[in-house]
Amino acid sequence: MLTRQKSKQFDVKRSYRLDIPLFLLLLFVITFSPSHKALAQKDSIKKGDINLPVIQEKEPAISSEKKDNLPEDATLKDKTPDEQLAVQYFQNKEFDKAAIYYEKLFNKNPIDFYYNSLLNCFFELKDFKKAEKLVKKQIKKQPQRYSLLVDLGYVYKCAGEISDSKKEYEKLIDNLEPNQGNIFELANAFNQRKELDYALETYLKGRKMFKDTYPFNFEVAEIYIQKGDLEAMINEYLDVLLISDGYIGQVQNSLARIYQSDQRENKNELLKNQLLRRIQKYPDRKVYAEMLIWIMIQEKDFNGAFIQAKALDRRLKEDGTRLIELAEMCSSNNQYDVAVKCYQYVIEKGNENYYYVVSKIELVNTLNKKITQFGKYTPLDLADLEKHYIQTIGELGKNAGSAPLLKGLAHLNAFYLNNDQKAIDLLEELLELPGLSDKFQAECKLDLGDILVLTDNIWDASLYFSQVEKSFKHDPIGDEAKYRNARVSYYVGDFKWAQAQLDVLKGSTSKLIANDAMQLSLFISDNTTVDTNTAPMTYFAQAELLAYQNKDEEALITLDTINNYFPAHSLADDIIYRKAKIMEKKQKFEEAAKLYQSLTELFSSDLLADDALFRLAEMQQFYFNNNEKAKEYYQKLLTNYPGSLLTVEARKRFRALRGDILN
Repeated sequence: MLTRQKSKQFDVKRSYRLDIPLFLLLLFVITFSPSHKALAQKDSIKKGDINLPVIQEKEPAISSEKKDNLPEDATLKDKTPDEQLAVQYFQNKEFDKAAIYYEKLFNKNPIDFYYNSLLNCFFELKDFKKAEKLVKKQIKKQPQRYSLLVDLGYVYKCAGEISDSKKEYEKLIDNLEPNQGNIFELANAFNQRKELDYALETYLKGRKMFKDTYPFNFEVAEIYIQKGDLEAMINEYLDVLLISDGYIGQVQNSLARIYQSDQRENKNELLKNQLLRRIQKYPDRKVYAEMLIWIMIQEKDFNGAFIQAKALDRRLKEDGTRLIELAEMCSSNNQYDVAVKCYQYVIEKGNENYYYVVSKIELVNTLNKKITQFGKYTPLDLADLEKHYIQTIGELGKNAGSAPLLKGLAHLNAFYLNNDQKAIDLLEELLELPGLSDKFQAECKLDLGDILVLTDNIWDASLYFSQVEKSFKHDPIGDEAKYRNARVSYYVGDFKWAQAQLDVLKGSTSKLIANDAMQLSLFISDNTTVDTNTAPMTYFAQAELLAYQNKDEEALITLDTINNYFPAHSLADDIIYRKAKIMEKKQKFEEAAKLYQSLTELFSSDLLADDALFRLAEMQQFYFNNNEKAKEYYQKLLTNYPGSLLTVEARKRFRALRGDILN
C-alpha cells in the first residue's frame, strides 16, 4: 500500500461565554435540594415477574409532581422583586433576611421551591423550631409524602434530638407497605438526606416483602457504593446473576463505571476472589466464569483470560466461539501471542470444527501483524511467516476462500522479502481465480499498483489505479484509487495535477481519505505557493518515493540535499520526520527517537509536532518497554495538542497504561 502521511486536524479553539445571572444558578441548585423526590415512582410488578432496573449514572432529578409545582418563572429570566431579593440575600449568606422573603413567597404560593428554600434558611440559621413548624405544616397538606416525613426526622437530627429522629425514621420503615413505588420513594428520601443506613434498611425490608420477585440488588449495591463497602456491593451485583445470566451486561457496566472512579488498589482482587468462590460453589453457572474472564480482560491479563476461556470451553464442550472472540480482542490490543494461542486451540479441535478454516487463516494474519506491525523482526521471522503462508495455502488450496492469504503472501514478498516479481505473479494468478467479488479484485489491483510503484513502473501502476477508480466511482475504494493516483503524480513532481485530484477527494465519504487528501493538498500548497521555486518540493517527493521503494540510503541523501541547498526551508520539520520514519524502518530506534524528539523541540508549533510526540510515546511503549515514559508522552500530547486527531487514541492508551478499566 502506498505510504501515507498521517492526517492532521487544525486546532481550532473556540471560547464560549454563558452569561447567566448568578441568581438563576442558585435557583437551579436549590430546586434540586434533598427534599425533592429523586426518581419517578416505579410501578408495582406482578408476582413472579423479574424486571430489575438498569443502573445509570446518578443525576439530580425531581419527580414529575414537583416539576408541575415549579413556578413558571423559576426557569425564566424575569423575577419578581421579592424573588430577586430572596436569592440575593441567600447568595450573600444573609439567611435571616432571605428567610423573610422566602416565607412571604411561600405563604402566597406554597410550592416545593419556596418550601425548600425557606427550610434551607432555617437550617443555616439553626432555627429548628421554625423548621419543624414548616415541615409539619406541609405534612398536614400531604400526609403521605415520604420526603416530607423524612424531612421531619432530619430536622430532629439536626436539632440534636436523636431519639425523636430515630423514632420518626423507624416508624416510617415499620409502617411501610408492600408497594414497590413506596419503597423506592422512601429509600430515595432517605438517600437524599444522606441517611444511607435507613435507605438500606428500607430496601432490605422491601426485599423481604417481595422475596424472590424483586430483590432490589441494584439499588442496594448503589447504597453500598455510597457507604464505601466494596465487598458488600460486589456481593449484591453477583447475587443478581443467580436470578438471570441476562444481567451480566448491566453488572459489567455498573462495575466498570464504579471501578473507574474508585482508586483502591484491592478492588479487582476483591471481585476476583468472590468470583472464584462462586465458580466453586455454583459450578453449573457459567456466568461467573464469564465474569472472571471479563475482569481479566479489563486488567489486560489476556493470558489469564485465555486460560479461563479454554477451561470453560472444555467444561461446556463448546465449539471455540469464545476463544475466537477472545482472539479478536487480543489482536486489537496488540496481544498477538495470546491471540495465536487462541487460534491454535481451536485448530486442535480438528478440521471438522466450524471455526477450523477461519482459525487457520486468522492465525497466519495474526502472525503477520505480530512480526510486521512494529518493525521488530529478523530475516528468520520473515522466513517463518512465509512458511506459514505456504503451508496454510497448501492445505486449504488456492480458491476464493483462501484468497486473502494469497494476497497477504504477495504483500509479504513485495515489501519485506524483496521478491517483487513473485508478488506480481501471485496477484496476477489470484485475479484469475473464480468466485472473487468485484471489490476484492479491486483491492488486488490496488496492491498490484503499489508493487509496480515499488518497482518503479509508475505509469503501469497508474493504469491499475485508474481502472479501479473508473469501476468504483461512487465508492470509497474508488476514492482510494484516486488518492493513490494523485500520490503517483506527486512523486513525479506533477504537483498541480496531484493537487487538483486531491481537492476533489476532500469531499470523499470516507473521512480517512478526505483527511489524507486535505493534508497532502495543504502540504503541496504550503510548500509551492509562497516559494515559486519547486525544486525543494521535487527533491522531497523524490525522497518519499525512494523511501517507499526501500532505497533508504538514496532517500536520506536526497533529504540532506534539500538541507544543504535550501537551508531553513519550510520543509525542515518534514525532513526530520521523514528521516525518523526511515530510521524506524531500518530498526535504528534510538536514532529515530532522537529525531522525533528534536522535531518536538524545534518545531513544537508545526503540524507534525503531535505526530512526532505520538510516535515517541509508541516507541517507548512498544520498542523500549518504558510505560512510564510512554504515559508521559501521551499525556503531553493530550495537554499540548487537544485538537489533534491522535488525541482519542492517545487518551485510550494513556488510560490503559494507567490501569483504568475500559469498556
